[in-house]
Amino acid sequence: MNHIDLEGKRAIITGGAQGIGLATAERFIESGAEVILWDINAEMLDKAVAELGEKAAGRVVELTEEDAVTEAARQAGAIDILVNNAGITGGNGKTWELAPEVWRRTVEVNLVAPYLTCRALIPGMIERGYGRIVNIASIAGKEGNPNASHYSASKAGLIGLTKSLGKELAKTGVIVNCLTPAAARTPIFDQMSQEHIDYMLSKIPLERFLEPAEAAAMIAWLASAECSFTTGGVFDISGGRAVY
Repeated sequence: MNHIDLEGKRAIITGGAQGIGLATAERFIESGAEVILWDINAEMLDKAVAELGEKAAGRVVELTEEDAVTEAARQAGAIDILVNNAGITGGNGKTWELAPEVWRRTVEVNLVAPYLTCRALIPGMIERGYGRIVNIASIAGKEGNPNASHYSASKAGLIGLTKSLGKELAKTGVIVNCLTPAAARTPIFDQMSQEHIDYMLSKIPLERFLEPAEAAAMIAWLASAECSFTTGGVFDISGGRAVY
């Protein structure tokens, strides 16, 4: 494993109690960082923090609620790195068959929540002249998966948010990039139909799903000081699926 220097840095990872978020927390700690996990699942959060050890802390946060995010950010103190990883699929269905409340909730969690976390944490990063933000989007945000219009649209929006923030923050020392992974076999699969899982696998030339540790390795570099001349960028980790 290559060593990426995050020594002395403090990171918030949303959705950090499982999957890619947890793998990222493990990689960050191995790289010298302290991590704070924000997650809605209290039981899994406690388990993750216990496994990660003394360099990890956790907080239950409803990321779609402005006041909850603002207070969590205030209590967190100075933060160098934000990884917006929390997300839901909202299940699968034709666009016209998806319930409006499901569509809205998916967009709220996958797009509005990253806006709220950025809104809460960016001013402090600007003040200190340093920050790294990594948004976890999806290849679906580039290609638009059938039977997942709510998920695809929310991730496309997250790509757009990344690009806008990258330009807005270009002269501040705060770098913003996003990852567009193909599917990783994590608990998020429990929200999908088997038909949709099979569809996603069929699109990956490497003929396997992404391992969370593989995503964490790329996230760690994007979160490091070494990533200094790329902002507003979109980094594919799709097993060959991406076409642009």
